[in-house]
Parts: sequence; structure tokens; C-alpha cells
Amino acid sequence: MKNAAWQKFFSRMLALLVLLSGGVLLLLLGGEDTDVGSVLSAARFDVETVIIDAGHGGEDGGAVSVTGVPESGINLAIAKKLDLLFGLYGVRTELLRTEDVSLHDSSAETLREKKASDLHNRVARIEEVENATLISIHQNIYQSAQYHGAQVFYADSETSLPLAQATQNALRLVDPDNTRKPAKISENVYLMNHITCRAILVECGFLSNPEEELLLQSPEYQLKLAGALCGAYLQYQDSQQGVL
Repeated sequence: MKNAAWQKFFSRMLALLVLLSGGVLLLLLGGEDTDVGSVLSAARFDVETVIIDAGHGGEDGGAVSVTGVPESGINLAIAKKLDLLFGLYGVRTELLRTEDVSLHDSSAETLREKKASDLHNRVARIEEVENATLISIHQNIYQSAQYHGAQVFYADSETSLPLAQATQNALRLVDPDNTRKPAKISENVYLMNHITCRAILVECGFLSNPEEELLLQSPEYQLKLAGALCGAYLQYQDSQQGVL
């Protein structure tokens, strides 16, 4: 990444910190009753919509941490913070879920049917949005506790790799010891392989690592992750518009 790009990225992160110190942090950490949309809707504008997908939800809790915490709640907490940060810059967003629920049809009965219906409905909602970019938020897990660090995945190299690279670089500001690189996602991941817009999936860390699990449950660390995702998207957009 060019030095000028990094300078602009750092300046934007500094601006975010200033805004947060001015009281916005209270909104971010204020609990589930904060009405993000009503607070910041007036600042948004219609250029491109960032769809924020908090992975899993409801009966499908996703990966479970070493202390028994499902990833779905952590995903949602980061997604809400990211939504608010985007609002500070007037970026139009759409959250696929705002509560700990599955997005399956009422006709789905078994857990397998609900998971399949949930994924189909997420794809349908994403495909309905014009000029969209998807950021799907998840948490990783592995049988060994030694692994740590966020990693960004993409399906289509042409449309999504540049954003994936910018996001992975930004996440290193949160965790300088993270040497992971963006990777092409498995063909088995239904959501990412059935949408046509620019899209990245971010595994924010390993719930199987005790130290990282504690960080991922921390509102302060969640805010840092959200700040990195927001800053990376802004930097990517500037680079595409020839601003840098």
C-alpha cells in the first residue's frame, strides 16, 4: 500500500478516535437498546450500500468458544459497532440482522432446514441491493489453541481481492503479530459463492485461543476491529476513485 494511502488511513482512524472520545463511544458501548439507525440516518448518502452480515444467529450459534460462548453474539456486537462507524462517514449500510435471530422461513422445522433457509434468504436479500459491498463477520475456531489472528476471505478475485487486501492490512494495525494473508474462500461456503457483488468474509479471530477469546468478547477490542474494517473500506473506496 502506498505511503499516502497509509497516511490517509491513519488520519481517518485518528478522526474516529476523536469522535469516539466526544461521546460516541457511549453509544457504541451503551447496550442493545441503542437505536443506531435513528441516530445517524440523516448523515448517510446514496452512493453504495455496505451490507453488514453478522454471521449465524438464533438456534445456529456458529462456533463455540473454549468457555462456551457462541460466535453469533460476538458477530452481532462487531456488526453494530461497524454500522455506527460507517454512519459517522455517511456510508449507507444495511444490517442483515440486528438481533440474535436466524433469518429462516417459518416453514423450516429442523435445524438443518433452518440453516439452509437462513443462507438462501441472506443471499436473496444481498442480491436485491444495487451497488452493494458485503462484509460478513465471523469468528474462527480450530482444534488446537495455538492459532490466533484475523483473516479475510473472498470468492471473486477481480471484484473482491483489493478490498480483502486492504482489510487484512488494516487488521494488522489491531494485531501487529498477525501475519495472515487474504485467502480465496472454499467453494463449500454457500453465501460467498452465490452472490454477485463485491464481498469479503472476515474471521475476526480464534475462539479456540483462550487469550484471543477474551479479547473478542471485549467491547473495546470489538470497537478496534470495527474501526479497522471501516477504515479499510474508506481507503479502498478512495483508491478506486483516484483520490490517493
